[in-house]
Amino acid sequence: MASSDVNERISEQEILKYDLEIKALIQDITECSGPQSKLTELNADVKKSFHNLRLRIQDFEQIAMEQDKESDKQALISQVEGHRKQMLSNQTGWRKANLASKLSIDNMEKQALLNGADSVVRQRKMTKEGLAQTTSDITENLMSISRMMAQQVQQSEETMTSLATSSRTIQETNEEFKTMTGTIQLGRKLITKYNRRELTDKLLIFLAIALFLATVLYILKKRLFPFL
Repeated sequence: MASSDVNERISEQEILKYDLEIKALIQDITECSGPQSKLTELNADVKKSFHNLRLRIQDFEQIAMEQDKESDKQALISQVEGHRKQMLSNQTGWRKANLASKLSIDNMEKQALLNGADSVVRQRKMTKEGLAQTTSDITENLMSISRMMAQQVQQSEETMTSLATSSRTIQETNEEFKTMTGTIQLGRKLITKYNRRELTDKLLIFLAIALFLATVLYILKKRLFPFL
């Protein structure tokens, strides 16, 4: 009898434990707004708890059937029926919680789709605006490059003109140098000619002086030394 009472208390405690677990899981399912995998995981836990609860109720029923006194048996059978009714109530709550959770998940998925559609529209709008801005930037860049190329061409033309002017100046300077070189060469020839003429004049003067002295000496000789 004592052993039967112990088994009875253990069975009641386990039935209460699983009942509380199921209620807590049902509450979690009610509040579950996704994802679907989370809801599936919670339902798997509920099924496991219901299976364990059903086994404990069967064990409790077996204990009731083994009672010697009819009054004790009927009392325990009445408790078994109460536990089974509570289990059915939990099953009803479980179904309602699943419906509420699935409705919440569906609403969130719809909202996500709507937000995604809005995001796509905004993205398309931004893409069009971005393409327009990019096209404008490219056009501006091309115009800037064109202006820079025009400036480079103008600078090149100015450089070529400057080079041509410098070339003409160099050519003119070269011609002047050639003219100056000719003049210098002519002057050198004249100086050489004058130097030669001066030497000739000096020789002639020397010869004239020598001749004059010779004549003077000859006259003096004849006057002073006629006998020689």
